[in-house]
Amino acid sequence: MLLAIDAGNTNVTIGVFDGPLLRTRWRLRTVADQTADEWGLKFRELLASEGLSTAQIDATMVSSVVPPLETSLSAMARRYLLHEPIFVTGRTETGLNILYDNPREVGADRIVNAVAALHKYGGPCIVVDLGTAITFDAVSGNSEYLGGIICPGIGISISGLFTKTARLPMVDFREPEKLIGTNTVGSIQSGIYYGAIGMIDGILERLIAEMGGNVKTVATGGQASLITRGSQFVKTADDDLTLEGLRLIWERNHAQ
Repeated sequence: MLLAIDAGNTNVTIGVFDGPLLRTRWRLRTVADQTADEWGLKFRELLASEGLSTAQIDATMVSSVVPPLETSLSAMARRYLLHEPIFVTGRTETGLNILYDNPREVGADRIVNAVAALHKYGGPCIVVDLGTAITFDAVSGNSEYLGGIICPGIGISISGLFTKTARLPMVDFREPEKLIGTNTVGSIQSGIYYGAIGMIDGILERLIAEMGGNVKTVATGGQASLITRGSQFVKTADDDLTLEGLRLIWERNHAQ
């Protein structure tokens, strides 16, 4: 079985694949200073909750944008899973021709998302990943990673509004009951929700015009399903896109 780990700035998403089948998945809060032993004990606990054991994990594939986690996850895999994990980098064989000025600058999660989107939905395509940052990644029909756009995430916007104002409360991100808020919480929720959709749709409109042709769009990340309900340009939410990309990259490299 394959252990797929997507280590982001806010959450760590973990999946266990039995061949192409995603057996189970978990989402944990990112704790950058967690030790290898803490990770090992946590993995044992998670696997046991699904009737699995560390002995059943044959390989580990990691996408990480949090450098401090990479050392502890690597040590955890060696100590508890008895193998070296594979980390996705700009030098990993993915089947993509990365056209970034410096391919090493591309976040591993963005590469992984592009691989999965191209495989599942075809190209040209655009991936909108709603994480700590909102990223847009453009992939051509010729398996070229063209580049993308990075914007502040929804959580950052909510936190910034709360911390930089004296009277505005912290709110949850959700679809508001109505467009025109009649109280402070409703007004903020409407502004955050429709502001995010307006930004996403505005950028997608420009990207689609730039790329031309029949461009597919897919959203992933924690708020993807909420965004797709209101977006004009992105109607597909795929929560497991990054995990699927890790599996595809592992299979590509494992076959060599």
